[in-house]
Amino acid sequence: MTEVSSLTGRLLVATPALADPNFDRAVVLLLDHDEEGSLGVVLNRPTPVGVGDILEGWGALAGDPGVVFQGGPVSLDSALGVAVIPGDEGPLGWRRVHGAIGLVDLEAPPELLASALGSLRIFAGYAGWGPRQLESELTDGAWYVVESEPGDVSSTDPEGLWRAVLRRQRSDLAMVATYPDDPSLN
Repeated sequence: MTEVSSLTGRLLVATPALADPNFDRAVVLLLDHDEEGSLGVVLNRPTPVGVGDILEGWGALAGDPGVVFQGGPVSLDSALGVAVIPGDEGPLGWRRVHGAIGLVDLEAPPELLASALGSLRIFAGYAGWGPRQLESELTDGAWYVVESEPGDVSSTDPEGLWRAVLRRQRSDLAMVATYPDDPSLN
């Protein structure tokens, strides 16, 4: 079997052709990608639920907007914390995923991480793919793969993230940001 080149830390940006409503104009941060499969969180699906309403103590540490995000269609009853922590070493209760981006142990006391957090997002559920499933979707043209930036995790305009990520690309991909929501009305 050929080795899978890791896309951990990169963004999957849904193409306009992706038909799955779970991922319509989604921007997914890949937290893990190897031969066993892939796992990520959708960065641009805020819910109306406040972080403090479900995770006492973490609400004050969550970035704007301080709501839970729907990380994907899998395990919606579980929570993942993703935080940006600048510097070489993160605190106890944080595991580096890529660059300054890492996972927060939500079982740890929030005060353990409070002074180190650059930003925090809480996700209900995640997006997951089995072995080679994501590679198949990439071959089918369902996703664009682009570099992430630490600010993507904490965007204060999550609904505009799809267009913003595409717009910053230095290729023809930037033009996709102008694709209408409903091409039949064009």
